Amino acid sequence: MRKLKFHEKKLLKRVDLYNWKKEKDHREAEIIKRYNLSNREDYDKYNRMCGHITSMISKIKLLSSQDPFRVKLTEQLLERLYNMGIITTKDNILNCEKLAVSAFCRRRLPIVLCKLKFAQTPKEACTYIEQGHIRIGTKIITDPATLVSRSQEDHITWSDTSKIKQTIQQYNNERDDYIG
Repeated sequence: MRKLKFHEKKLLKRVDLYNWKKEKDHREAEIIKRYNLSNREDYDKYNRMCGHITSMISKIKLLSSQDPFRVKLTEQLLERLYNMGIITTKDNILNCEKLAVSAFCRRRLPIVLCKLKFAQTPKEACTYIEQGHIRIGTKIITDPATLVSRSQEDHITWSDTSKIKQTIQQYNNERDDYIG
């Protein structure tokens, strides 16, 4: 092995190769790949939101179980998380203690599109969204990081100018030939 140069020695003094920081068991990279997150910052935001929710739950649990304020806060928190689609049932606050980043990722528009059979893969769904083929209600969405609530899920459709919508209508013999 060759002798290290001065700058290489200096760099190696700063780096401890024996006690290298663990990378969270590659959980972050796995979620970014599975849910096709375009920004690593999105993962950090969702992780911070999970932390805020779990800290709020721990503070709520410190209150007396018969306290009306605790009951009201618990109901509001469970209702909001359920309406957002983050939790599946409003039964117990214990379900929220183990909240993970993947719960937020599952409510992103590309994943919901895959669930509703608009696309086969999240990558394909991201392409449709970025090209302006998808709308929620009357608004065309071009940001794949959009979180979709349970009520918005029913209003997801193809945009009127979408070539995909026209192709589907032509396939189903529903396309109107009159243009103008």
